[in-house]
Amino acid sequence: MKIDFRRIARREYDEAVSWYENKEPGLGREFQNELDLLLKRIASHPEQFRQIRGILRRSVLRRFPYVVYFLTEPERVVVLAVFHAKRDPVHLENRSRS
Repeated sequence: MKIDFRRIARREYDEAVSWYENKEPGLGREFQNELDLLLKRIASHPEQFRQIRGILRRSVLRRFPYVVYFLTEPERVVVLAVFHAKRDPVHLENRSRS
């Protein structure tokens, strides 16, 4: 299945990679690699991930404190957020509608 990002989710992804890379050279690449592997798993079997509200699903990265929120459509997975686990999830409201 194809993976598409909402603009805000792509920005969150890029900002997280940049933040980790600035913290320690190479760490941003490690974060990116882990997230890319997770996205491949999501694309292959999105139904294996926990449904949290309606059609909204989430998956947690193992090494980094980030959560990927997504929904599935017939031909694609739409990533709504690449969200730090410490952030208030109220900021996710309405993302599945736009």
